[in-house]
Amino acid sequence: MDYYMEEAFREALKAYTDEEVPVGAVIIKDGMIIARAHNRIETHTDVTSHAEVLAIREAQRKMENRRLTGAIMYVTLEPCLMCMGAILHSRISELHIGTRDEERGAVVSRIPVVADELLPNNLMVYLHEDETCKYLLQRFFRELRKTKK
Repeated sequence: MDYYMEEAFREALKAYTDEEVPVGAVIIKDGMIIARAHNRIETHTDVTSHAEVLAIREAQRKMENRRLTGAIMYVTLEPCLMCMGAILHSRISELHIGTRDEERGAVVSRIPVVADELLPNNLMVYLHEDETCKYLLQRFFRELRKTKK
């Protein structure tokens, strides 16, 4: 796991501790982390409080610009359709994904948005298939199923 994915993973651990789906994201610009976030859906009672969206909002505030051209996002789980919309609209240049989301992934899994030639984008996507990111998510949902029994 490289440094920036580790930082995203640290955010995912915060979500896990808060009993949120453990997803973390960081945004890098010019070699520095300018934003970091983790899922806060339950905490905020807001379905849009995904790690990616929260990180984008923070980065846009810090950059005082809605366009994040040249920025790189690292996220522990493949973004959903909503998050991919935000990533594409914010003009992030690179996306690094820790692990796939076979149910809701909108990059390479369920709905491969970036493969659609009708959508204008120059987003470079890198899938890391990181076992640590995958394990944390599996553990979270395994524990969640146990508590619901």
